[in-house]
Formats: sequence, C-alpha cells, structure tokens
Amino acid sequence: MFIRKDNTLKWDWIAYAAIITLALVLVGLFGLDKEIYSVIHPANCNPFTFDSGFICSVAVFLGKIFRAKLWLGATAFSVLFFFIYKAVTNENDFRYAFVKIKNSYVFYVFSSVLLACITTGVLKVLIGRSRPVLFDALGQTMFVPGTFEHVFNSMPSGHTAASFAGLVMIGMLFPKIKWATWTLAILIGVSRLYVGAHWFSDVIFGAFIGMVCADIVKAILKKINSK
Repeated sequence: MFIRKDNTLKWDWIAYAAIITLALVLVGLFGLDKEIYSVIHPANCNPFTFDSGFICSVAVFLGKIFRAKLWLGATAFSVLFFFIYKAVTNENDFRYAFVKIKNSYVFYVFSSVLLACITTGVLKVLIGRSRPVLFDALGQTMFVPGTFEHVFNSMPSGHTAASFAGLVMIGMLFPKIKWATWTLAILIGVSRLYVGAHWFSDVIFGAFIGMVCADIVKAILKKINSK
C-alpha cells in the first residue's frame, strides 16, 4: 500500500495515512469508540467461549487463531524449519542456508510480524489504555502508562497489527490472492471489536502499524538482498 513496484517507500503516503490514523484515533477517544462499541459488540458475546452464537463463535475463533504470539511462533518455526532443511539438503552448508533464508518468503513474513509485535508491545505499555471490559465493569475508561497489565494494554490491537503485517506481506508476495489476505485481515480487525476485546481506535491504529511494518520490511529486505 505504501510501497512502489521498485520497492521504494512512498513516505508522503505514509505521512498522509499517519495523519488520517491520528485523526481517527482522536475522534475515537473523544466519543466514537463508545458509540461503535455499543453498536458492534453484543452484550452476550463472550470472547473466551464458543457458546454465544455463530457470529460470536467465528469472531472468537479468529481471535484465537490469529493471536500475535501465534503469528510470531508459527512464522519463527517456519523460518527455522526452512533454514535447517536448506542446510541439511546441501551437505550441512549453513552459510548457504543463511543466504537462502534471507531471500525466502517465510523470512519476509516473519520479519514483518516481528516488527509489528515489537512496535505494538512497546506502545501498549507506553500508552496504557484500558480495555472495553473495564468500561463494562466500571462505566469508565482510563490510561495507566507504564503498566504491563493486560487490562491496560488495549492500544494498539496486537491481533490486528500482527495480522495486517503478516497478511499484507503475503498479499504483496502473492498478488493473485491479495484480495483474500486483505479481506481476512479486515475481518480479524472487526472480530476484535465484535468480541469486545478492543476499541475502534485500537484496531485502526493496529492496522496502520501492520501495513507500515510490512512495507518497511519488504523495502529493507529487497534492498539488502539485491546487493
């Protein structure tokens, strides 16, 4: 989205998107989040069980399958497996395997997800925004910067950031299925709203981070591997 065919970044587009994202986040913080939450999130949808109806069950399933930690673990395992396979099938030539892994699609996806996870992990702690569950319980929202407590790590959405990072990268590597990867990424983001795990602005912020991470990683790795 923010990268040209020659793998250079469209910094002006990133800047415009950042401004739009910031505006949406601010609008969300000043009231839109609660409005969207009240419309999208059914009161009977439990994010931890599959017994709250079909749509809720699908949303919960997406949340469990596309967790940031699972994205990171699955892609890291794929990179390690590919590296060992290349080394073993080439007379234990680990230098050859290293060269091959740098150019592999699995490494591109892993690097994109890793960058998104690190970015969101740091921002979650720095921002310290309370999750909707606290609003349901106390009728208020708050910020507690510097805490690692799950209930205050709402912004940005880790599920959304990791999923957009991984799926946008997959879409760039396989353009013919780009429509499917983008659709899935959006559905994952919406599912976080539906189950009441995040606010609208958390998801928007997470999606922006994921898209930018995917583009930055692709631009950097293409430049490194072209040398």
